[in-house]
Amino acid sequence: MALSFEDLKVWRRAVEYTYTIHELTREFPNEEKFILTSQIKRAVDSIALNIAEGSIGQTKPEFSRFLSYSIRSTAEVITCLYIAKRRGLIQETIFQVLYEEATIIIKMTQALRNSIKNQ
Repeated sequence: MALSFEDLKVWRRAVEYTYTIHELTREFPNEEKFILTSQIKRAVDSIALNIAEGSIGQTKPEFSRFLSYSIRSTAEVITCLYIAKRRGLIQETIFQVLYEEATIIIKMTQALRNSIKNQ
């Protein structure tokens, strides 16, 4: 039996994105382990976690609020990607792919939030 959030395409995409970011950070130097690596991994995990948490037994306004948290976490990931690029930890091509995926997740989350508000 699937829980309601497991049926959400944006949740599944966000979970996949956590894996992508995890694999990326495995290449970061040890000096970043408790700095940028920790920050970006917590932020990317929060995307899917907030979608799931908000969808279970919440009112529509409450779910909408958790979706807003998810959007903010995605923006945090994007900012971490900019920092990683600036520090020379990722190349421009990798940055662009990960940035694009983050913007898709934001758009999907915004669309879900808007659909909830309009119900």
